Amino acid sequence: MNQQNIARERRVRVNLAVSFVAVGAALVISLLVNGDLPKPEWLLLLLAAVAFYFDWSAVEVNDHLFVSTSALVQITAAVVFFDSNPVVAMVLIAAVSLFQPADFRERRWFQPSVNFGQLVLTAAAAAFVFAYLAPETELTAQNLPQFVGAAVAASVVHGFVNFTLVQFILKTVYGSSHVRQWSNMLSITLPYLGTGALAALLGGAYRLIGAETLPLIFVVFFVSQMTFVSYSRLREAQDSTLRGFVKALEAKDLYTRGHTERVAYFSDLIGTKMGFNGTRLERLRWAALIHDVGKLAVPRDLIRKRARLSGEEYEQMQKHVHLVEDLLAEVDFLQPMVEIAAHHHAHYDGNGYHGGHEHPGTPSLEARILAVADSFDAMTSTRSYRVALSQEYAFRELRRHAGSQFDPDVVEALIEIIGSRGETYGSPDVDSEEEARERAEGIRLDG
Repeated sequence: MNQQNIARERRVRVNLAVSFVAVGAALVISLLVNGDLPKPEWLLLLLAAVAFYFDWSAVEVNDHLFVSTSALVQITAAVVFFDSNPVVAMVLIAAVSLFQPADFRERRWFQPSVNFGQLVLTAAAAAFVFAYLAPETELTAQNLPQFVGAAVAASVVHGFVNFTLVQFILKTVYGSSHVRQWSNMLSITLPYLGTGALAALLGGAYRLIGAETLPLIFVVFFVSQMTFVSYSRLREAQDSTLRGFVKALEAKDLYTRGHTERVAYFSDLIGTKMGFNGTRLERLRWAALIHDVGKLAVPRDLIRKRARLSGEEYEQMQKHVHLVEDLLAEVDFLQPMVEIAAHHHAHYDGNGYHGGHEHPGTPSLEARILAVADSFDAMTSTRSYRVALSQEYAFRELRRHAGSQFDPDVVEALIEIIGSRGETYGSPDVDSEEEARERAEGIRLDG
């Protein structure tokens, strides 16, 4: 990143931090000036401390998306204090939950600043919805369903505002091209419906029974937090598994070092250009990361051969790859990605290699994207038998085989997105296979 971009990003950060702190502080002060603290104050302090602990222990469930059980605590507080200022209760609990360990460890100032503002705004929006929809009478077993409905609505608003503000902050600072779409959002946002209902039941239990329900309420808070922790650890384990495969493959073949990451990057660009959502993009990106992992079972001398493979050698390589594909397909979370990767050598017109199982016809769109990304990087990177070809040569070859080997729409999507980003790959002046091979021979002879 050049100095101009660094200066711009710093200005954006300062402006965002000042704006969010100012808005959050103004909202908190306004609520305190115009309303009393919820009673009993000791319970408000206790719930604020619990929410602070959970936000302190927030876990990453997506790219830069951290979650915790604090929303459950806040909405429970709104139900508990529904008759003594639920808006102030939610906002104050949110306001104290702005720090994470990394803020102190890395001496960060931007994250807690914007967190303060966006958490206060999120809590205020949810609290006003709850206050508007909740009954104005004392909570009873008969009107509890109305409180549940109000809490569910508040929870949905809480999630929507929170996700929207976080995305806005990330895209403003880093730019939309550097922020990945979040994946599996349905599985993350659906629990917000349950969060509202659970919060209403927990708050209702306190109002109907009394303080003796607090130990049970805190146990439920903790179990909810552990659900997020388990989800986060599962994603980390899956990602580590994929990265391990990539490292093992790259250790075996020097010339493919970085290849998988670049193919994943190009696939991501194409998928974004073609309108993929976060979940579909992640599946495509993971398929790209494992698309060559079958080579782990291929003899090293075949991978590092300095000439094209013979028909017999190519058949031997595909046999080994097929065995690994079958093995990985037994891993549940990898199955969709293996299906994509196994067909990335299949042609758009139905010809080519369809993995270990013959599936006549056009491969999936994901497999067609992976095929273009893989071929583009293969042409624009140096191999054992030739140097990298030029980007223009690669574009011409992709277009020449569009309609037969490659999907024409995918080819044009790649060319357009790379052109719009001003990126260049490959050698600047190598425009033929013959020249690329001759240069590789010259390098080896000179070496």
